[in-house]
Amino acid sequence: MNLHIIETGFFKLDGGAMFGVVPKSLWSRTNPADENNMCTWAMRCMAIEDGDQLILIDNGIGDKQSEKFFSHFYLHGDASLDGSLKKAGFSKNDVTDMFLTHLHFDHCGGGVKWQDDEHTKLDIEFKNAKYWSNQDHWKWATEPNAREKASFLKENIMPMQESGHLHFADKGKPSPFSQFDILYADGHTDKQMVPKIKYKGKTIVFAADLLPSVGHIPLPYVMGYDTRPLLTLNEKEKFLKEAADNEYIIFLEHDAHNECCTVKHTEKGVRLDQTFKLSEVL
Repeated sequence: MNLHIIETGFFKLDGGAMFGVVPKSLWSRTNPADENNMCTWAMRCMAIEDGDQLILIDNGIGDKQSEKFFSHFYLHGDASLDGSLKKAGFSKNDVTDMFLTHLHFDHCGGGVKWQDDEHTKLDIEFKNAKYWSNQDHWKWATEPNAREKASFLKENIMPMQESGHLHFADKGKPSPFSQFDILYADGHTDKQMVPKIKYKGKTIVFAADLLPSVGHIPLPYVMGYDTRPLLTLNEKEKFLKEAADNEYIIFLEHDAHNECCTVKHTEKGVRLDQTFKLSEVL
């Protein structure tokens, strides 16, 4: 089994929204903001190559939204989904499973494309892949609350079902993948799926939005985007203690500067231990 980092570019989000009630004087130490109070974030995905399977975890923001939509997020960087797959030796047709941690636009937008130049018909990007969500989160995303409605875009979501490629990995049932178990977390959004990958005796956790960056390790540092922030706090506390106890490698999807980290127990609670590139431990 081989793991590949699939970078899909960078975007910007409001620093206050990313750190909730924490003052800027504190969060800006790890994530300095620009003149518009925007911080840079990665959209870092992962491909798991195992025999005939190629599992892609998340796929970035995509390129099919309007210029006005993208103007809010200041997309930048040279990396792209196609380019990163090619660099790893693959194409979109090689992907057998498209695993989506959740259906916010920056995690699933790259999975659907316009089929024609007139932008009249949508189609899935990964023709040979099963698209994986879970029934509870699918209902949550397709019947969105007012708080998350702007993040659940029907054009990113419905083609998965309409194409017949949608599958569910539901809580309470065994993971459909031999390569990883699934942690379900409800604080950020309902039934976010966090893969815990078994690799050469190690556990590598694709943290998604349970832990967006090393700057979010202190417990009160919870995103304003989270629908249930107190639940996030509890879920994060439990996860970080488990990660410190078991020396998990935490793969960071949104940290613009750090691919991976480990955490440790301290007198002040669980804190950052080391940061490093995934290639250093593979």
